[in-house]
Amino acid sequence: MFLRATLAAALLAVPALAQDDPLPSWNDGPTKQAIVAFVQAATAEGGPGFIAPDDRIATFDNDGTLWSEQPMYFQGMFVNDRIRAMAADHPEWADEMPYKAVLDGDLAALGAAGEQGLVELVAATHAGMTNEEFEALVKDWIATARHPRFDRPYTDLVFQPMLEVLDYLRDNGFETWIVSGGGIDFMRPWAEQVYGIPPQQVVGSQIAVTYNDQDGPPRFDREPGVFFVDDKAGKPVGILRHIGKRPVIAFGNSDGDFEMLDYVTAGDGPDLGLIVHHTDAAREWAYDRDSHVGQLARALDAAPDEGWLLIDMASDWKVIYPFEKQ
Repeated sequence: MFLRATLAAALLAVPALAQDDPLPSWNDGPTKQAIVAFVQAATAEGGPGFIAPDDRIATFDNDGTLWSEQPMYFQGMFVNDRIRAMAADHPEWADEMPYKAVLDGDLAALGAAGEQGLVELVAATHAGMTNEEFEALVKDWIATARHPRFDRPYTDLVFQPMLEVLDYLRDNGFETWIVSGGGIDFMRPWAEQVYGIPPQQVVGSQIAVTYNDQDGPPRFDREPGVFFVDDKAGKPVGILRHIGKRPVIAFGNSDGDFEMLDYVTAGDGPDLGLIVHHTDAAREWAYDRDSHVGQLARALDAAPDEGWLLIDMASDWKVIYPFEKQ
């Protein structure tokens, strides 16, 4: 809230964007201008929007904010592929839910299995191995799996405009963190290569693990239980545990990010909250209130009063994915 007057003043003071455009995949408009104005104000020492370098922290949801999330969360696609790969060793799964739903490709039945079904699938595919073994599975999947609509690796479906924001913020002294409902151990193996975000700056949901120093080198054994869910009210808790201070920028795309946006923009100093609104059915997908993933209703309604900016994918972004530039 504090930043509204500061941004207005900064926008009046900033001339047309420099020729060296830090966000070339963004169309010129209020959203792009607000991001640039915020960063310029944050780095203008002595100005009303100045943010000390140690406090320049930006958090980003992952699914639907940094990469696509349809037709289901990409970690869900990983789970499904793992179930199919493991099915030969588990013939009983052909008749047992929720495994049968995955093997039959029955999304309705899979959805009906609910949270308990998801927990069972995660336990079957994410536990019973060491952390190193799980990391190897993730790296192999990321390198070989293809998205069903685009027939490309899932990491090709990252958002080019958001990659530019990450670089722009880091070039101006901001730390960039992922704060996602996705699994922390699913994201860490590839986040640095794809986003430039190192493993220690990834916050996510966590499976239970135990430290084991018996029968060989010390290792972490992954157990069939959930330790922490980094979604909704869990996101500010994850920020507190991993970062230890309130960020000044938050990017999200769904109601699962509401509490993170609320927390980040509740401080006394400059802050900025932004929501990626999926409005482009031709190049990506168009969805919000009625979506089975990435539902955006509560945060969409609250955005005007809270001062959160809506990033209209169809009108704000010249391209969606890096491969569109080729």
